[in-house]
Amino acid sequence: MRVLPVALEAVLVELDSLEEVLALHESLREAPLAGVTEMVPAARTLFIGFDPLVQGGDRIAAEVARRDLTPRAQGPARLRELPTRYDGEDLAEVAALTGLSVAEVIARHQSQPWTVAFCGFAPGFGYMTGGDPALDVPRRQSPRTRIPAGAVALAGKFSGVYPKASPGGWQIIGTTDVPMWDLSRDPPAFLQPGDHVQFTQARGKSHPVVLPMPETRPAPAQGTGFRVTASPFPALFQDLGRSGQAGQGVSASGVLDRHAFRALNRMLGNAPGTPAIELTGGGFAFRAEETAVIAVTGAPCAVKVNGWNLGSHAPLALDAGDHVEIGAPLSGLRSLLGVRGGFDVERIMGSATRDTLAEVGPEPLGAGAVLGLAHARAGAVEPALSSPELPRPGETVVLDVVMGPRTDWFSPETVAALSGQLWEVTPQSSRVGIRLSGEALTREDARELPSEGTATGALQVPHSGQPVLFLADHPLTGGYPVIGSVASYHLDLAGQIPPGAKIRFNPLAPFAEILSRGSK
Repeated sequence: MRVLPVALEAVLVELDSLEEVLALHESLREAPLAGVTEMVPAARTLFIGFDPLVQGGDRIAAEVARRDLTPRAQGPARLRELPTRYDGEDLAEVAALTGLSVAEVIARHQSQPWTVAFCGFAPGFGYMTGGDPALDVPRRQSPRTRIPAGAVALAGKFSGVYPKASPGGWQIIGTTDVPMWDLSRDPPAFLQPGDHVQFTQARGKSHPVVLPMPETRPAPAQGTGFRVTASPFPALFQDLGRSGQAGQGVSASGVLDRHAFRALNRMLGNAPGTPAIELTGGGFAFRAEETAVIAVTGAPCAVKVNGWNLGSHAPLALDAGDHVEIGAPLSGLRSLLGVRGGFDVERIMGSATRDTLAEVGPEPLGAGAVLGLAHARAGAVEPALSSPELPRPGETVVLDVVMGPRTDWFSPETVAALSGQLWEVTPQSSRVGIRLSGEALTREDARELPSEGTATGALQVPHSGQPVLFLADHPLTGGYPVIGSVASYHLDLAGQIPPGAKIRFNPLAPFAEILSRGSK
C-alpha cells in the first residue's frame, strides 16, 4: 500500500489489486472517517477527498493502513442485460491480439456476467470486470477522436460502454442501443457499482443511441424576467456544484471563481448557493422586462444600462425596459451576473451547474432565451466591492503546487523543468482545463497508467508533454500521470487566467509519499 499526496484536501491510496480497492472502499463506506467528502475507486487506487479543517492526509493514511483489505463476500446483485451487435471496428484486432477467432472473442465476451466495479471517465461509464481473462487487451496506441454513444469496448481487464460520443482509446468490439445515461431515469446511470452485466447477441440493425433530453420547465410568461439579446460567448448557469455523485461518474463541477460567487450573493442579499450566470468574454446583453436589482462580480468589466457605463462590483437597480450590456473583462477572464432573489432555473441532480464536459445541467444561454426570476426572499446586502486585481494577457501568474501523486514517474530534471520555466496559456483552454505550452515534460516511467481519480487543479501530462491544468469540469478519472496539483487557495485565480498569460508553478515542498508499506 502507498498513500500519495494529491492536493491539500486529497490523497490517493494505491493498492495491489482492484479487489483490495473495492474492499477498502466498502470498509470506508461502512465505517466512514470524519471529514471525508469524496471517494473515487479505480483500477488500483482509491481517491479520497477530505475537509482539511476536520481531517488530514497523515491521519487518513494511518487509518487506511489499519483497515482489512480482504475481499468481501458480495450480496445479491442486480443483473443487467445488454443486447450487443458485435460489429466494432477493432473486433478483428482484438482477435489478433488474443490469438482467438472473432467468433471466440464474441463467445467469451458473453460467456459470463461482468461486474461493474466503479464508474468514471464520463457520467454513466461503468468499468466492468470479471470477464474472461483471455480478453485482456491493451488500449489503442492512437486514441480515436470520436467514439459513438453505445460503443462496447475492451481495455485491459475491463469492458465498458461509452455513454455519449467522445474521444477514447479503448478497443471497440460492438454496439448497444441501451442508453447508459438518461436524466429522465432515477438514478440517470443505467449501470451502478456492484451490478452484474450480461452481454447478449442483439438482433437487427444498429440504431444510434438517442439520449433523452431532461424534462425542462416551460419558459416564463412574456413580460417577466430578462430576455437575452446577445450571447456571443458561453453564458452558463453555475453554483457550488453537485457533490456526492461520483458513484455515477459525475464530478462536482461548479463555478470557477468561488470567491467572486460568494461575494456576488452577499452583495445581493441572496442565500449563499444561489445560482448565477458565468460569462466568459464580453458581449452578453439582455432586456429587463420587470424591475430587478443585479450585480456583476469576478472579472471587472463595463456594465452599461441604456448606454450608460455604471461599472461592475456594485448593485444596479433596473426598471422594466432597461437594456443591459456586459463588456469584455478589463482583466481576468470570467464575470458573474446575479440578481437579487435569484434566477428561476432548473436544478438537475441537485444543482444548477452546467458541466460542459459531462453535458449535465441547464443548457447554455443564447440570444432569445428568457431568464425567469425566482423572487426568493433576500436578506441584508453588503456594500459594493473594489474590483480585484486579475491577470491580463502577457502577465505572469504564480501558482502554488502540491507535488504528487505521480511525480516519481518523471526524472528530477523534468520535475525541475515544471517550475523552472514559464508556461503560456493557449486559446484551446476551457472550463475543462487550461492547456499550456512550454518545454515538453517527458516522463521516465513509460508504463500505461490505469485510470485513477483526479482533482480540480491537477497538472496532467499527456503524451505530448504539454501539461493540462484541470479546472472544474475535468473528468472524474484520468489515464495520464499527474505531476502535481495547484493548491486549492489558488484555484479561483487559475479560473481567471486568460489566454496569452503565463504561469510559473511554485512547488510547496518536494514530492514525498505519505505512507509506503508492503510490496510497493
